[in-house]
Amino acid sequence: MAGNEWINGYLEAILDSGGAASDQKASAMSLTEWGHFNPTKYFVEEVVTGVDETDLHRTWIKVVATRNTRERSSRLENMCWRIWHLARKKKQLEWEDFQRITKRRWEREQGRRDATEDMSEDLSEGEKGDTVGELLQSETPRKKYQRNLSDLQVWSDDNKGKKLYIVLVSLHGLVRGENMELGRDSDTGGQVKYVVELARALSMMPGVYRVDLFTRQVSSRDVDWSYGEPAEMLSSGSYEADGSDLGESAGAYIIRIPCGPSNQYLRKELLWPYLQEFVDGALAHILNMSRVLGEQIGGGQPVWPYVVHGHYADAGDVAALLSGALNVPMVLTGHSLGRNKLEQLLKQGRMSKEDINATYKIMRRIEAEELSLDAAELVITSTRQEIDEQWGLYDGFDVKLERVLRARARRGVNCHGRYMPRMVVIPPGMDFSNVVVPEESIDTDGDLKELIGTDGASPRSIPPIWAEVMRFLTNPHKPMILALSRPDPKKNITTLVKAFGECRPLRELANLTLIMGNRDDIEEMSGGNASVLVTVLKLIDKYDLYGLVAFPKHHKQADVPEIYRLAAKTKGVFINPALVEPFGLTLIEAAAHGLPMVATKNGGPVDIHRALNNGLLVDPHDQKAIADALLKLVAEKNLWQECRKNGLRNIHLFSWPEHCRTYLTRVAACRMRHPQWQTDTPTDDMAMEESLGDSLKDVQESSLRLSVDGEKNSLNGSAYDAAEIEIGTAGQDDPELQDQVKRILSKIKKSVPEANATDSSKKQSENSGNTLTKYPLLRRRRRLFVIALDWYDDKGGPDKKMLQMIQEVFRAIRSDSQMSRISGFALSTAMPISETLELIKSAKIPATNFDALICSSGSEVYYPGTAQCMDADGKLCADPDYATHIDYRWGYDGVKRTIAKLMTTQNVQSDNKSDKTSSNIEEDVSSSNAHCVSFFIKDSTKAKPIDDLRQKLRMRGLRCHLMYCRNSTRLQVIPLLASRSQALRYLFVRWGLSVSNMYVILGEKGDTDHEELISGSHKTVIMKGAVEKGSDELLRTAGSYQREDIVPGESPLVVYTKGGMKADEIMGALKEASKAAPAI
Repeated sequence: MAGNEWINGYLEAILDSGGAASDQKASAMSLTEWGHFNPTKYFVEEVVTGVDETDLHRTWIKVVATRNTRERSSRLENMCWRIWHLARKKKQLEWEDFQRITKRRWEREQGRRDATEDMSEDLSEGEKGDTVGELLQSETPRKKYQRNLSDLQVWSDDNKGKKLYIVLVSLHGLVRGENMELGRDSDTGGQVKYVVELARALSMMPGVYRVDLFTRQVSSRDVDWSYGEPAEMLSSGSYEADGSDLGESAGAYIIRIPCGPSNQYLRKELLWPYLQEFVDGALAHILNMSRVLGEQIGGGQPVWPYVVHGHYADAGDVAALLSGALNVPMVLTGHSLGRNKLEQLLKQGRMSKEDINATYKIMRRIEAEELSLDAAELVITSTRQEIDEQWGLYDGFDVKLERVLRARARRGVNCHGRYMPRMVVIPPGMDFSNVVVPEESIDTDGDLKELIGTDGASPRSIPPIWAEVMRFLTNPHKPMILALSRPDPKKNITTLVKAFGECRPLRELANLTLIMGNRDDIEEMSGGNASVLVTVLKLIDKYDLYGLVAFPKHHKQADVPEIYRLAAKTKGVFINPALVEPFGLTLIEAAAHGLPMVATKNGGPVDIHRALNNGLLVDPHDQKAIADALLKLVAEKNLWQECRKNGLRNIHLFSWPEHCRTYLTRVAACRMRHPQWQTDTPTDDMAMEESLGDSLKDVQESSLRLSVDGEKNSLNGSAYDAAEIEIGTAGQDDPELQDQVKRILSKIKKSVPEANATDSSKKQSENSGNTLTKYPLLRRRRRLFVIALDWYDDKGGPDKKMLQMIQEVFRAIRSDSQMSRISGFALSTAMPISETLELIKSAKIPATNFDALICSSGSEVYYPGTAQCMDADGKLCADPDYATHIDYRWGYDGVKRTIAKLMTTQNVQSDNKSDKTSSNIEEDVSSSNAHCVSFFIKDSTKAKPIDDLRQKLRMRGLRCHLMYCRNSTRLQVIPLLASRSQALRYLFVRWGLSVSNMYVILGEKGDTDHEELISGSHKTVIMKGAVEKGSDELLRTAGSYQREDIVPGESPLVVYTKGGMKADEIMGALKEASKAAPAI
């Protein structure tokens, strides 16, 4: 290798170019310079400068310092192959990225066109011209702005009587109210501070009674004990001086929910498998708090959350499931987005998409963000740029289609279930309570001289950070140009130093202060940060800026306000020259201290400047523009004073009260919804039952024992006689207790004949001879065994082994008399109710042996033997409350038509072009219902994966839950809020049977919703050897997130049988699962 002179020539050229090759933005060399092709210069220009590898410079330095010829040659050889490989890899990634973006753009245009074509059928002839473009041209920006303001009623003190309950979710990081460890790790940063301050600020708003901030409970030795506390008060929530409206539960609280291994602090990328567990824990707290608040302020009725607000992708996923289970509105704040990060990492060319996904779990994060968009009513962003350039990358949001759908909704035209969440810009709030606003008339320069003296001596004590900054400066009285950011290449600090160094008038008039984080040794810093600092030091030396530039090594968070104050006293300017700034919080902080600003014109500063009007915007790539803007503000005192006054006058727009007022105004404009059954179910009989002791409950529930032989039990008769005997024995030492229990038993005996007399007039179910009960027995169960075996033959019919397994489960529970007294059963299946009843009837199992039947993949719930699920003809009917619950954003016709079109289009492209009507699906009418569209799959090998179909539906504005089921012979589409796992949470919310007291029995494989049923706080028993073939292979496309991102690898809540399928084997697994500590 050392003998190849042409390679050595390339490498010598690299070494001669030094670090400048990676730095400079020099004009491109002509490849035919001097009349012939110059390969060495081509290599340096096209390969070295094209590779974004920050630590190459360090390697160059080491090579230059190497004197040994052999070692130098070896280093040169290593560098050659490294650079060649990186350049080749980067070119490949760029080409793949180009193809991906092109394909995505075509798919989005196709989806938008399909959506507008489908919806145009509802328009009159005069309106059919309202395509995407024409609908948007009807409003000028001014008219749109005026209409938006007039449509919203601003939140005010008039809402004080509402007493709202608001739920915020921020899952990862270490969250506490005081002494926040910001910067401890990448998960504990600005988001933690934001959500804590938001919770406090919301609790102080008129009309808000309680705010709960949910986060993960961490009881690890690696972190402070406070993160393991279940609850922490943030504020008492006083919004009136006299405190007359306060209650014992009012205020803002951090609620820590256990999920995953409690003794480990996990980074956010490892939390994905435990989200369902977190959802169940949060749901239990919300239900309990709703009852408590109902007693305090709700007149006895539950007080449901006004909104559930998720922060970041993981909490967005959680909030989507919570809002679906509770049927309340959801709000989302992304903070930072996965697709945007993926785009940036791919452009850098250092990692492949597979490596990025393995490191950051980026595909699981992106899917969580898509799911959040599906469920969210409102998405809050900091800037307009975030909407257009970041959320615009997602399948679930299209700016143009969102405006079309909104326009149709205003005119009352049917959108066929199509929906796009509303995006609004609400800048983050800030706490200005500790900001000392400078007086407008003060002579700032004179005041500074008084403080520090004309010769730099200090007649008074000054803040330590002032002394630290001023020791760098020859004349600290000159106006200070202040930049405060990490030494990140994207922050563009080097361009600022160049602009300052090359502008002599600016150097003469001002000093430059660079607050670039904290450092001990540059060599120990990350490559990118170290490179920026080294370049800054070189530029200071190059332009001889000693005495003009301050760059302290250390500062505390508490020093930042003092730094702003020092800059303001010198009549200085704050600058943010970042290449792109997502928001620009430092600009607001600087304005609050009376500092005018110069900021990048890319991103959030545009919105901030529009609100504050306190400075100038510049192109961050234009050195001269940066220098001119700074010189203009420093030199023109009247302009400086005007910008300062404007900033101080308008800064209130970024205060927390203003943020919360806008927030509540926007949330109030959402479609408010909440569970509708809260006044339908009387609770007096429940209260009477709960007043009995545990022993009485056991006796009462023994009359509800189920059997596979269909034995009939009665609510009256000997059961209560036995209860009297047992109570008489248990309470013989306490006559007062014995008399009290007898009175309660007497009331129960009286109520039972009355109930039977009422129900006797109703027709009985054709599947059972039992007397109808008014409400399901679920609300009195302590345990529920959910049989969810997806065991089907090649044609999609139920396998005989499924029935055998159901019978074995019944026998297993009956073998334990104590367990059978307190337990109920549910059957969860993809089959419709007709096939489900036929299945259990074939085994002579009465339908009333099941407390609930969850059918059609979770789109219907039945309670056999209850009057609630019995129609006038005596036939079993679905729970009407559940049907109302899942109806949100459901468009049956639109989904049916779109699925048929998508599957047909695939065949047209892949098969004979003349067969234009061929399709791989056919509607399964017998399996469809009002909330389930079912299709036969003709050839499962040609079926599109769920990921692919869901993406195309999202692009068309359709939000739903898709699954392949019954051994890949059916495709079923159900509402977004419906699924078999969410149906279990519905039973919890509706009837009070905790999810942690449910046992879900599954096969090794199943339908494509199989993974959803494994995770959660319920106990899961997986039958080894059961269901060897399912529909799992049709769930995901290549390159998507993996099973381990959904299902925890090891969990005490998930138990496997040893391979047997008999009752004793099942009972052993159930007992093992019951030992797991409940998460709730």
